[in-house]
Amino acid sequence: MQSILDYQAEYLLPTYAANLLLTKGEGAYVWDSKGKKYLDFSTGISVCNLGHCHPKVTKAIQEQAATLVHVSNLYVNEKQPLLAKKLSDYSNGGRVFFANSGAEANEGLIKFARKWGSTRGRHKIITMQNGFHGRTIASLAATQKASIRKGFGPLPEGFIPAPYGHVGCVKGLIDEETAAVLIEPIQGEGGLAISDKAYIQELRKICDEAGILLLFDEVQSAFGRCGYWFSADYFEVQPDACSVAKALGNGFPIGAFIVDRKWEDVLGVSSHGSTFGGTPLACSAALAVLETIEEENLLQYVQEKQDWLKQELENLVEEFAVVESFRGTGFMVGLKLTVPPTETIKAAEKEGLLVIPAGNNVIRFYPPINATEQELTAGIKLLRKALEQTK
Repeated sequence: MQSILDYQAEYLLPTYAANLLLTKGEGAYVWDSKGKKYLDFSTGISVCNLGHCHPKVTKAIQEQAATLVHVSNLYVNEKQPLLAKKLSDYSNGGRVFFANSGAEANEGLIKFARKWGSTRGRHKIITMQNGFHGRTIASLAATQKASIRKGFGPLPEGFIPAPYGHVGCVKGLIDEETAAVLIEPIQGEGGLAISDKAYIQELRKICDEAGILLLFDEVQSAFGRCGYWFSADYFEVQPDACSVAKALGNGFPIGAFIVDRKWEDVLGVSSHGSTFGGTPLACSAALAVLETIEEENLLQYVQEKQDWLKQELENLVEEFAVVESFRGTGFMVGLKLTVPPTETIKAAEKEGLLVIPAGNNVIRFYPPINATEQELTAGIKLLRKALEQTK
């Protein structure tokens, strides 16, 4: 009988190079098919912020699956309005549209900006170099990364690249056809690039002065990853709209974008849609996630632990010549190496720690936001062992 990995190699399109078969997860840990235990500090790429199989989220999914799974958005379900209210309360007090993924949420942001600009003669969207917004055609066009764009042209026009962190360049690119600036306040895939607060605040100012929209991609940075509901709170800036996904369902697919109420009439009936967006099942999972973050005071926990975690990782910068610098904030952190991180990541896996790369030579260190200090310490210890093997 063929093994699961044989089926993987024979029947899936070769878009990933995965070869570690994981079969079980609990809290901060996962186990492979041979029974080996790993501390998972990849968290499914900032998805499982509460760790694996959190009891409250599991219970919510099980109970909803036995009640009502899907009815489409042609009807109202009991969970979606409740989730929309929570997201509105936590963000800009706006209106919510539900999708299934970060790429879809960003497609919605792009459509919102284009629709807003359609009556104003504006369609261009300024995006940041090294940013990442998804792999659908429009979100790919907004992603200024040549390696993942290659072979998919011609891409939609109207996306204008600007260097991240340089307000003057953004200001110089704004013209009478510009509709919006779209930015990840903290670039996840781009290598955990994080600017000072003044840069993001200045972007808000120049967008207001130009009469255009400021859009935040919060797909990777929301729901406690930075110690706040949204990284917008860290930067003390409110965008006109933002996208979310990943950690919202803690592994159950759900995405959304949230639009400031002053623009609530831009997308009217039939202007946008999603068959699966905001199902009772997805919304039940997401409600359990948000309630858990509240009940366990996890935003406060991340804020309390972030300086300690930063110091522990900065110690590795001092210990190892191969480690160039610390990156990030909250539990959205990592290390920039002087060499490609592949060897270190493989060594970490061998030691029992799962971490993932980002951008140019960066290792992401993404513990669950409810990881204990003992688990955080164990993760740092295992990463240290991996760095000892890095040449």
